[in-house]
Amino acid sequence: MKAIGFRTSLPIVEQDSFIEFETAKPIPGANDLLVKINAISVNPVDFKIRQNSAVNTVLETPKIIGWDAVGIVEAIGANVNLFKVGDEVYYAGDITKQGSNAEYQIIDERIVGRKPKSLTNTEAAVMPLTGLTAWEILFDRIRINPEKDKGKAVLIIGGAGGVGSIAIQLAKKIAGLTVIATASRPETIAWCKKQGADYVVNHKDLISSVREIGFEYVDFILDFVDTNAYWDIMVELIKPQGHIASITGSSDPITLNKLKNKSASFSWELMYTRSMFQTDDMQEQHNILNKIADLLDNGTLQSTLNETLTGLTVDNLKKAHQLLESGETIGKIAIEF
Repeated sequence: MKAIGFRTSLPIVEQDSFIEFETAKPIPGANDLLVKINAISVNPVDFKIRQNSAVNTVLETPKIIGWDAVGIVEAIGANVNLFKVGDEVYYAGDITKQGSNAEYQIIDERIVGRKPKSLTNTEAAVMPLTGLTAWEILFDRIRINPEKDKGKAVLIIGGAGGVGSIAIQLAKKIAGLTVIATASRPETIAWCKKQGADYVVNHKDLISSVREIGFEYVDFILDFVDTNAYWDIMVELIKPQGHIASITGSSDPITLNKLKNKSASFSWELMYTRSMFQTDDMQEQHNILNKIADLLDNGTLQSTLNETLTGLTVDNLKKAHQLLESGETIGKIAIEF
């Protein structure tokens, strides 16, 4: 099968930052699906792993990245019971295994959902990773209860990005929260409002911007940009007994003690935790993806697709990574095979 990967970590503009190669079609294990891939999308995790996983080394076997995919089940393992051959599926993959930038992929059925029937392949391909991340940060990490927490305020830092776009929709339409999103350009402000944000504030002067719209503090904060850069701002804006959650990691230690007087909570969210550690509730990602598919099919949620490229090619992957690395993308980019 055709695949695109890399042997060493190089700047995306270098000729061999991605290479096309042929490799054997993978064979599914007992709990796996073999999926013929029809479309993928790209996420910041893709370029971060490309930049950091083969520094100053040359891999004998090229590494295939990419974790969002839509396709059709071509074969199943002996213990598979959630899907059958011919099913259309979508998923965000497993960071410990070869990725979706290939014609075929094997994937554990417990982290796969049914493709939303009403969406095209590209519209569906952009939803798994960001949808799972946003759902988990709201409902598994902060544990928002739509009945108890309805109307409370959430600040979403990075509202126009892939995760921010679907987090706005889930926070507004499913959790019933008052949504404040950050953006600074006219096009990103318009995008956040389109997703359902009640307010859009300028991340360049965040404390003043939030208070100018009438909020001294907010109940919840979701950081999708930079934990270290926004830490003191989040500490100031979080309501006493509120909850901050982040997906971005931290290059320097976070001073959690700054939350003590407010008795505020902090959580990390990593969508890959369940598959990395084979957690007892790993199949919950299957359930979440199916819930999101239902919400997309009934029109409650909208796909965050904003740009489509055609063809599994080195050039298209380079272009997609360059766009992501610019930090200027809005919504999601998909590649249709």
